[in-house]
Amino acid sequence: MKKATITEAKNQLSALIDRVRHGETIVITDRGRPVARLVSALSGAAEDPDGRLARLERRGGLRLATAPPPGALIMKKLPKARKPSGVLDALLDERRDGR
Repeated sequence: MKKATITEAKNQLSALIDRVRHGETIVITDRGRPVARLVSALSGAAEDPDGRLARLERRGGLRLATAPPPGALIMKKLPKARKPSGVLDALLDERRDGR
């Protein structure tokens, strides 16, 4: 990801837009602090219109998959639910009876 100051962005806007067209993201900074981001309006716009996934990935909140999940994992049957404990049964009975 390329960084450019406001002055550089103003003076080289056409060149920066060409880079964005080829898939690059440009962060525009003001005195070293990021204030804007130039991203392509065409690529990836339908997948993540607000950029939420990219923000979460940058913050470490998620990691995007690099490959599809294995088919065996998806087709695997879920484990059977265990029987509820005696305490839970007693609580549910109590609630049903209105005590």
